[in-house]
Amino acid sequence: MSSILVTGADLAPRALELLRDFDIVYAGKAPTEDDLVALSRRHDPVAIIVRYGKVGPAVMDAAPSLKVISKHGSGTDTIDKIAAQARGIEVVAAVGANAAAVAEQALALLLACAKSVVPLDARMHAGHWDKATHKSLELGGRSIGLLGLGAIGRRFAKMADAMGMRVLGFDPYAKDLPDYIPPVDLDTLWRESDAISLHCPLTDDNRGLLNAGTLAQCKRGVIIVNTARGGLVDEAALLAAVRSGQVMAAGLDSFAVEPMTAGHPFQGEKNFVLSPHIGGVTSDAYVNMGVGAAQNLLRVLARAPAAA
Repeated sequence: MSSILVTGADLAPRALELLRDFDIVYAGKAPTEDDLVALSRRHDPVAIIVRYGKVGPAVMDAAPSLKVISKHGSGTDTIDKIAAQARGIEVVAAVGANAAAVAEQALALLLACAKSVVPLDARMHAGHWDKATHKSLELGGRSIGLLGLGAIGRRFAKMADAMGMRVLGFDPYAKDLPDYIPPVDLDTLWRESDAISLHCPLTDDNRGLLNAGTLAQCKRGVIIVNTARGGLVDEAALLAAVRSGQVMAAGLDSFAVEPMTAGHPFQGEKNFVLSPHIGGVTSDAYVNMGVGAAQNLLRVLARAPAAA
């Protein structure tokens, strides 16, 4: 029986049912490259489902039968796609499987920042009543700039539009946008947005896209939301911008290094709302991503030539 390596500790039962003809090998919740290389050598999987950890050339070379690497989700930055292409290994992703979950998390972070949800909650629990002194930000009528207009970005845009926000979108690859997402260039997005939400994949070209220079171009008091990839943001520049008031608040679900370790500069900082990259982690998205990853790899294997 051919093997499939899962770089995680589990898969949804519906996904496992689709893969019932394969031997499923789990790498655990936090697999290292050495773990994945050892498991690949031992089991020679025909497919890898990527949940956690990175899959690079060493892992690929340890599995001579490997034909497809299937992402349990939409972001493939943890897979060395150049190395995969050089070895004739197809990389696929469950695009859109967690779009609803991540878009909702982005909206939650935006609202938490605009409405001071976290500090007001802490003050209430401490016995304070700040009605006479606190004013929150009303989002209706304000502009939200979206970087990336794939399944997640479009879903978030629809919710922002329903709230009466003016949506501005930047995505050079997006086509057939609805009327409520007018495309703009980056300079316009920085200049006119009252809030900015990141929904694009991380590439070599956009790493550190949100940096001291681009933050300086934004309106003073802008809100920043990132549910995409931490590498899109220069974290030191964002911290300085929040401390100076150039950025009113930042709602972040992804970070340059994950998991975040004790002593990270964002920890304990006011005007940061943080969550541990759980935007796509819902019971529904867990099933959708597992099923999507399974279906994608089965499609590739169905057309792959049989081993000699």
